[in-house]
Amino acid sequence: MSDTTSDADKIRSKRLAKLGGSAPSSAAANGETADAEALAPSTPENAAPMESAHGLTPETSPKPKINVSKPFQSSPSSNPSNPFAELGMKHEKPSTIPITIHSSKAAPQKPRADVDPSSRSSSRQGESVEVWEDRTLSNVFKITLKPEALHDAHGHVLRLVADVRSELEEQGAAIRLSTNVLEQALLEAAQQMPQPLDYLLGCWKRVSRLYRGMKSGSSEDPKFNITKEARRLCMSYCIFAFTIPDMFGQETTGENPLAKHLLVDPENDLGICHDFFMEATTRMAEDESIKDALVGAMEQLSRDLSKMSMNDDYKPYMHALHNFVRYPPLVVALTQSPSFLPDDLAPQDLESKTLLGPFFNLSPMQPDVATNYFSSPQTRDRAYIKNSQDALRMTLRAHQAELFDITNLIIKASKDPRERMLDWFAAVVNKNHKKRAMQVDPKTVSTDGFMVNVTITLDQLCEPFMDATFSKVDRIDADYLRRNPRVAIRDETKLNADQNTSDRFYDQDVAGANNFISEIFFLTVAAHHYGTEAANTKLSTLQREINHMEKQLEKFEAERHNYVHRMSEKKGADYSQNPGQLRMFEQALKRYRDQLEKYHCVVHATRGVLLDDLAQARSMLFMRYVIIWLLRLGSGARLPKEELSLPLPEKPSEVFACLPEYFLEDIVDNFKFITRFLPHIITSTQCQELVQICITFLRSSEYIKNPYLKSGLVTILFHGVWPLWNRSKGILGDELNGMPFALKHLLHALMKFYIEAESTGTHTQFFDKFNIRYEIFQVIRCIWSNSVYRENLATEARVNVDFFVRFVNLLLNDVTFVLDESFTAMNTIHSLQNELQAPAGALSQQERTAKEEALQAAEGKAKSYMQLTNETVSMLKLFTDALVDSFTMPEVVQRLADMLDHNLEALVGPKRKNLHVARPEDYGFNPRTLLTDIIDVYLNLGSKESFRVAVARDGRSYKPSNFEAALTLMKRHVYKSPDELERFAALAMAIARAKEEEEEEEQDMGEIPEEYLDPLVYTLMEDPVILPTSKTTIDRSTIRSHLLSDPTDPFNRSPLKIEDVIPDVEMKRKIAEFKRARRAAKQAATASTEPMDTS
Repeated sequence: MSDTTSDADKIRSKRLAKLGGSAPSSAAANGETADAEALAPSTPENAAPMESAHGLTPETSPKPKINVSKPFQSSPSSNPSNPFAELGMKHEKPSTIPITIHSSKAAPQKPRADVDPSSRSSSRQGESVEVWEDRTLSNVFKITLKPEALHDAHGHVLRLVADVRSELEEQGAAIRLSTNVLEQALLEAAQQMPQPLDYLLGCWKRVSRLYRGMKSGSSEDPKFNITKEARRLCMSYCIFAFTIPDMFGQETTGENPLAKHLLVDPENDLGICHDFFMEATTRMAEDESIKDALVGAMEQLSRDLSKMSMNDDYKPYMHALHNFVRYPPLVVALTQSPSFLPDDLAPQDLESKTLLGPFFNLSPMQPDVATNYFSSPQTRDRAYIKNSQDALRMTLRAHQAELFDITNLIIKASKDPRERMLDWFAAVVNKNHKKRAMQVDPKTVSTDGFMVNVTITLDQLCEPFMDATFSKVDRIDADYLRRNPRVAIRDETKLNADQNTSDRFYDQDVAGANNFISEIFFLTVAAHHYGTEAANTKLSTLQREINHMEKQLEKFEAERHNYVHRMSEKKGADYSQNPGQLRMFEQALKRYRDQLEKYHCVVHATRGVLLDDLAQARSMLFMRYVIIWLLRLGSGARLPKEELSLPLPEKPSEVFACLPEYFLEDIVDNFKFITRFLPHIITSTQCQELVQICITFLRSSEYIKNPYLKSGLVTILFHGVWPLWNRSKGILGDELNGMPFALKHLLHALMKFYIEAESTGTHTQFFDKFNIRYEIFQVIRCIWSNSVYRENLATEARVNVDFFVRFVNLLLNDVTFVLDESFTAMNTIHSLQNELQAPAGALSQQERTAKEEALQAAEGKAKSYMQLTNETVSMLKLFTDALVDSFTMPEVVQRLADMLDHNLEALVGPKRKNLHVARPEDYGFNPRTLLTDIIDVYLNLGSKESFRVAVARDGRSYKPSNFEAALTLMKRHVYKSPDELERFAALAMAIARAKEEEEEEEQDMGEIPEEYLDPLVYTLMEDPVILPTSKTTIDRSTIRSHLLSDPTDPFNRSPLKIEDVIPDVEMKRKIAEFKRARRAAKQAATASTEPMDTS
């Protein structure tokens, strides 16, 4: 034989040596060891050197030579003829089999169907150890030395190992199987099989069952030692089958031989069982090829799974990974693999090119899977959709539960796998920051289904430390983000800090180590932001896109006739000469419909996933911890043991201000969704904490920079008070009306944000404020029946005068604006409806189309503004009933009176017919309710002389005839009770008298010098003040009213506060002197014209 050995032979020799034996041929050729010589073929035809890996055939493959020089010893390790004698195994005590003695009347027990009868080790009476050994090895390994016995007693086929028989005959040894010949027998039998590993795994199952069933685990028992040695050899050849396949004449391919076996049930003969994994992990320290093969098999399964979806048979892959990670040594090897988390992966590749990615990628939110669940969604009823979503949730729950088990086993294996698992989660959230961008290309980020699965898994990992008493909330370290954190937050928008402030703060590293609770907490918060909340946002976007596509589809459908019938310009004939264009049109239309259907399916699937009660309840449990942690950080109180007091300190702490904004955004988005769609899953305890955080950051709104986050807190309260079938005040109504914290702080918090909403700093702030205030009104309506809140409102009006006056001023601004816009829209609708009812031919088709579009726009405007009008006027009625003095203060009373007079004239004046439209209920327009609400405001404030005078002073809209018309309408249609009608009539008369007195006063004053007139409203000043920068003299009530909406000097735009104005004492004296002089002159003139008494 040549001294030169191939690379394949060298590798094979190394692996065999590690397993306790030498290479079958090359080592023998070099005469290295006695064991190698024992492996040499005994016949010339078998003495040829081993071929390359690709050239092996069963006929030319070498076989270990049989050595029968010594009988079987009690200990296999003492047998020098065994070439694998050095393969050591830990002594394992076999499990004992309990014996149950049945009475003679008991029915005989049937053997287990899953246990091969041949694996039972019962001895027959008078049978020697040698005979038992021969029979047992034949049954276990399905081999025979007897050509006439090719089937066992149970009919199973036995493989004839003829070469072994020949060698035994040549040596004059007994023709029977023993552990001395088992090695060559296994090799010969395996080479006869098309798939040697399949055969050897079946042998392993049988020998392992026999081994576990041995009654004695003592080395003194020869049968036990035989079984143990047979098991060891079987495992060795199993390892050879998947690490050195050419040893059995198999060609080496790119496929891992073990991969397909991992997919089979472990109890199946072709599956990888617990015993196999245990033995393999024991030997991994001796031979790294075992580790490489096992990890390589799992890597291949991961690659295969990346091409699959939930429409395919994915469960065996999940079970394979689940079984694999039950063994800590394998977990360590798996997480050390380069494919576990390759470097420099793009976000979209995380779910296909990391080892765990394909397992987390499986989701019903994938378009193809969603289409499978919701076929023809536009033609299905709600029951079908609901049933499909229920089925989807059940499937996903089972999948997510298995993902959690797998992740948990990896984390619990040891420190290194835990760190690698956390690194993987960190990579997922850090690489997907673009998912929350305004415009994002879905091809450049991970899918929503993948991110949702990651989020749900992290939620479950947090459960062990989230107890009801928050005993471990102290373990969540706020300094985590300054201690080389896994979570990247540098570029995130902060709660109340700019980028420079944030960078300076996070540049200051903090000493110490991060604990696991902090790691998993911060990862989970980030995962919610880029996972479930991003999916929620995507759902809204998809819904808008569907609405747009449906409108476009209607337009396309309307154009079909242009392709079916085309008018010939030359002949003037109706014909269809271009079927090609029609076919292209139909194909394009079909593609558009298919895309629309796919979007509908994805929306239904996404809703099914996000509306999962169990997942959302788990999410709320985590958010509850985030709420308490955030309140502790902001207030400094040790919640929940200590009570939270408001307002918070004037300036937030630096650690709070520099937190990523998504800490609060996750809470807001999560509970906005739950309070709207799943309010029934919120518990009373969660309601209290939710109310706490909403009120806290509305009351101390300066802690939060983003106005949309604060408006989200209002939205949570709004959804929380929306009536449910079993709760008239919604899920949060009881807490808002009974919780001491809410009773003390809610109303002020709502009023404060009502004022702040006037200017949100965005380009949509004008419209945003009306949406925010509408929701605030709904919350106030829910709590208004509680007298504590009405008392609190009176206290605010009495103690915080400027604060309350500003609130009232903005309320009046809103009432004035929305009423004006609503009536303008109704006038437009009235006009367009009349024009469109004109006789046929009066309008051209183009004119009619234009007017129909204008009518549609006016109707949309009317619907929006009438809803706001009804709520705003209703709130004004409630507040004026409770706070008469506050609404008749000089700063607001004149504006209020002017607004009421203007709208009363619109409702009952000469132009009221312009508000008559068809189907007013479609727009939420109810003139009766609106009129009675305005009349109620008049009645609420009518007892105050300042109000009556203000109404009388309204020179633009006040007309006694309007009051008479309103009184007539109310009497005719019985809008009010007789008592209220009588009060209104008396008020009308009182206002008329005040008007007469006001006119007489003006006549008495005569022409007023301009220096005494207010420069803005041109009325005689009552309390003149000097503005500090412009030095202009103006009436105090005028400048106070101006400052409510504009905090600047109206004459030079410099900043101004009411506290800065200077009383103009000299001007006030002059005005008083002027008024006394004019009155004295009037009295003198009156006295001189009186007739002399001649009686």
